Amino acid sequence: MPAFERGGLAFHDLDEGDPSGRPFVFQHGLGGDVYQPAGIFPPPSGVRLLSLDCRGHGKTYPLGSARKLSFSSFADDGAALMDHLDLQRAVVGGISMGAGVALNVASRYPQRVVGLVLSRPAWLDSPRPENVKAYPVIAQLLREHGAKLGRELFEGTEEFAELERAAPGAGRSVVSSQFGRPRAREYAPVLESLAGDAPVRDRAQWREMRAPVLVLASWQDPTHPHSYAEILARELPSAQLAELTPKVEDEGRHAQDARAAIAGFLERIFPSASTQEEEARR
Repeated sequence: MPAFERGGLAFHDLDEGDPSGRPFVFQHGLGGDVYQPAGIFPPPSGVRLLSLDCRGHGKTYPLGSARKLSFSSFADDGAALMDHLDLQRAVVGGISMGAGVALNVASRYPQRVVGLVLSRPAWLDSPRPENVKAYPVIAQLLREHGAKLGRELFEGTEEFAELERAAPGAGRSVVSSQFGRPRAREYAPVLESLAGDAPVRDRAQWREMRAPVLVLASWQDPTHPHSYAEILARELPSAQLAELTPKVEDEGRHAQDARAAIAGFLERIFPSASTQEEEARR
């Protein structure tokens, strides 16, 4: 069943872990769904993991207005999820597109964010970044040819070849996530809209953020440039950069690295009862 209805859409969410635990709202990437963040970070003891299928993703339906396919709208939906669950504050984070959504939330709802996790960011402050130029091409192929033929045609494009040259398997990963997902053709407008948007277009707003930030970076990942993570870690106050094993080297270790870094960050933001007792004794 959907978590709640908003603006004529039925939003699907995930709520796992300890219901009274430390709340962590963790958003998926472009073409993903709530099971992506849950797969990367199964909530450990004392953590409540929350995630929302963004508009045009997963089981959230229908697509709704194309004007609402933006980082700000996705951030508003995330804040609405927190309202629905009666959560005033939480650590907010995301993967790729989800990192952009989380950054938007932190900029526009700073009082609700006690910590920020940006995993493999794919956007900075400008729309249509070079690293996501394949997505409008995919959207056009989906609209004109559907998922099956569109996939075959995309694998013959220069955009696909560039991804594969940069990191073997990178093109195939994009193909799987965008052509293989449910309602791929119907949800094609999401790819164009998000590629043409940016989470927070004024870097001065980045520097006003006061919540602690964890930025996760990986090499050999052309859609998620390491340089983007470095820039965010440098310009966001109270930010730290953590390196992940590249997926192309070892996908299992990549996930383990992300899990350990996020767990450590949450522990620092929301110390466990035992940690609090220890500190009180010092």
